[in-house]
Amino acid sequence: MQEINHRETENVVLIGCQLEQDDLSFERSMDELKSLVETAKGVVVGTLTQKRQKVEPSTYIGRGKIEELLVMLDEKHVDTIVFNDELSPSQIRNVHTRTKTTVVDRTQLILDIFAQRARSREGKLQVELAQLSYLLPRLAGQGLALSRQGGGIGSKGPGETQLESDRRHIRRRMDEIKHQLEAVVGHRERYRERRKQNETFQVAIVGYTNAGKSTILNRLAEVETLEENQLFATLDPTTRQFNLPSGMKVLLSDTVGFIQDLPTTLVAAFRSTLEELQGANMLLHVVDSSNPDYIQHEKTVKKLISELDAESIPQLIVYNKIEQKDPDFFPNHQEDSIEISAFDQEDLLSLKEAIEEKLMEQMTEYHVRLRADEGRLLSKCREMTVIKKQEWDEEIEHYDIKGFVLSNTALGHELRIRSIVERK
Repeated sequence: MQEINHRETENVVLIGCQLEQDDLSFERSMDELKSLVETAKGVVVGTLTQKRQKVEPSTYIGRGKIEELLVMLDEKHVDTIVFNDELSPSQIRNVHTRTKTTVVDRTQLILDIFAQRARSREGKLQVELAQLSYLLPRLAGQGLALSRQGGGIGSKGPGETQLESDRRHIRRRMDEIKHQLEAVVGHRERYRERRKQNETFQVAIVGYTNAGKSTILNRLAEVETLEENQLFATLDPTTRQFNLPSGMKVLLSDTVGFIQDLPTTLVAAFRSTLEELQGANMLLHVVDSSNPDYIQHEKTVKKLISELDAESIPQLIVYNKIEQKDPDFFPNHQEDSIEISAFDQEDLLSLKEAIEEKLMEQMTEYHVRLRADEGRLLSKCREMTVIKKQEWDEEIEHYDIKGFVLSNTALGHELRIRSIVERK
């Protein structure tokens, strides 16, 4: 399989077609492609763009631009051509035939980055499945390395046989991976079910890649996971526990970063991981306020949340990196949001308070009196509810507790019954 990371660095030319986008959106999209190439250890030595009403069916860009490309390839000693779009198998084959240079589209570039960065067994399997799903329809168009056609017109020569053999091997390997992933997914579902039984409130962090999700998780939970100023620094989901200002314990899950036009093969492969969102009680949608294209990033993430059937889960938008905010940044005040720097302790406390306030919207109020010997229930109240008042009454030797609890939990049911009984 082709990859952009055979050597430590490769010279890369970027190619983009501006169809309906305005100049600024197209420029930002090309900048993002450059960042993706740099993340994949490539060096951009040239860029070729063209305005068209529609792409050229055979080579994506027009004949004149292909001629320009051939000159650039000679001048700049280019190893790889990267297109800012997903190409058809015939387009990859035709451009490779004309240029005799490795051709990579945006989808394969992202897949290569995921392959470099996957650490867990599940992550590696998911990426391999996505890569094979991408490769299968493109086997005949992968260039000379996989072009084994032979035998003449009208005959099934050895090339055809080899191609079919490759396809059978890939399909067999895909079936093996799916079988292995089923076991991993089963384990994840059992773990998720156990968390539900423990009735711990779950918050999932979502957002565009490099928005600062891992940094926020690390600062809130006071742990160390990978933080890098690179695209897709986090692939493997991480879950950690932290305390809200009231003392209530909350589980916080980091998720893979989203990106515009995230390959469908990746969304499908990572669906089990992304389903962490569906089991969450709340989403922290992190937006990088220092990025000029933050509005488009926010829309991209919301679209993917909707595709994952998670749009009904309460959301808090967290505008991060506010200390470096873009001059044209203006927050969306139509939804619950907060502006923070993940490195500012006061901002982190404000974020915890905002999470607690948002959480209380899903909860019901309770008021109970607990005896001194009801330590187990008191401990549960401290860890699993938002306590607003806790006083020891000397006269009746009881704790007087007021707070908020998730009503659809066993503890919520117990406290609701106690509240009703005590009011009588």
